[in-house]
Amino acid sequence: MITPAQCRAARALLEISQKQLAEDSGVSLRAVQGFEAGERPLQSLAISAIERLLQDRGIVIIADSRWSGVKIDQRHKPFSIASEADRRPR
Repeated sequence: MITPAQCRAARALLEISQKQLAEDSGVSLRAVQGFEAGERPLQSLAISAIERLLQDRGIVIIADSRWSGVKIDQRHKPFSIASEADRRPR
């Protein structure tokens, strides 16, 4: 199961905002914000939706007895990085 820190790190690797993660996964922005801040747990359906989206975009969630983190499968990179317009400051 993904942790708040892994979720933040995965978003950073994909260069997507909390809003984009929320929209693309179908989880509310408020729920994503609360989860990443460690203020509230997510329901299992929301966790599954977020994990599925991130994995579909090339994120590998690492969680075993020695390591915890995320990495990106570079073969998925063209499909996972936000477009140039999405990354411009507004």
